[in-house]
Order: sequence, then structure tokens, then C-alpha cells
Amino acid sequence: MIRSAFLMLVLLALAACREDSASAPPTPVTMTAEAVGHYCQMNLLEHPGPKAQVHLDGLPWPLFFSQVRDAVAYQRMPEQSHMISMIYVSDMGAEGADWDDPGADNWIAAENALYVVGAAVEGGMGAPELVPFSTRDSAEAFAHRHGGTVLALSEIPDTDVLAPVTFDDDIGAEDDADFNERLRALSRELEG
Repeated sequence: MIRSAFLMLVLLALAACREDSASAPPTPVTMTAEAVGHYCQMNLLEHPGPKAQVHLDGLPWPLFFSQVRDAVAYQRMPEQSHMISMIYVSDMGAEGADWDDPGADNWIAAENALYVVGAAVEGGMGAPELVPFSTRDSAEAFAHRHGGTVLALSEIPDTDVLAPVTFDDDIGAEDDADFNERLRALSRELEG
């Protein structure tokens, strides 16, 4: 009887520890030379601008993103294989952080950051960037220098993260009609 009670107490203690560890948010991981972007599979250190890491339930390592914008897009799209437990972003107001070297350990929780949206800067993959800061003063100073609006994560419109980005060397709308006509001709050829 005493042995059964002791065993029951041990099992309850282990269950409580498991619940505590499962509820604690994961800590940020130092960005090293081995960190590659989830979408591009390129080394993060080769790209300027702020970075992000997304921690997924049940996975030991985070997904790294070359741009904060990409991590927020990932968060808002429904196709993930695992639940997101935490997102960290580079604090661009941290001591020593600059656009070419945003830092390896100056992570802040994405939900606590303030973002400069619409600034005249490009992220690591050449697309518009959401520039994160831990303080309003730092965010406003950046917005004063580079333009943009300071917003909380929940205030950032989906259009600023999910809309396609057109680059100067992209095929433009003027080429769409030609492409569509060639596609229709090919379809007619295959049918006939």
C-alpha cells in the first residue's frame, strides 16, 4: 500500500514537471553560421536586416527566417505542420545592432516588439521589411530617418506581409498578355 502511494506521488510529480516544461515558452537560439532561412535555405549571416526565428511545438530547433516579414507571413498562413509556440525577432534598437549585422543574440518576443512598417528599407531577401524594436523611442527614431509607421504586431495589416512583392526586374503586367496568348496557343495545339 505504501509502495503504491509512493509510486502514485512520483507519477504525479513527473506529470506536474512535464506540464510546467510544456507551458514554458522556448528560449531564443543564438544565430550562428549554420542558421539558414526556412524559405530560401541560404545562410542568414549573408543577408542584411533583421531576422526571425519561429519555434514550433514538438520540434527541438526553430525555423529561421531571412526577413521578419516572412516569419509574420508564415504565422498568418494556415499551412503550418505544427502549432507555433513562440516567435522571436531581432531587436534593431539593441546596442551594436545595425542593418548589416543585426546581432546574433538580441532577440525579443515578436508579440512585444514595435515594428516600423513601410520604411524605405529592404530586408535580407530584397523585399519590404517589418523592422522590429523593443522600445517606442528606437522605433520612432528609425521611422523618422527612413519613413514608415510604428505599429504593434497585431496592428500590421495582412497586405503588408502576404501581398506579393514586385521587383524592378520582374516580368510586368505588359508581358502577361503575351504569356497568356502563348499559353492558350499551346493548349489549342495540345487539344488539336
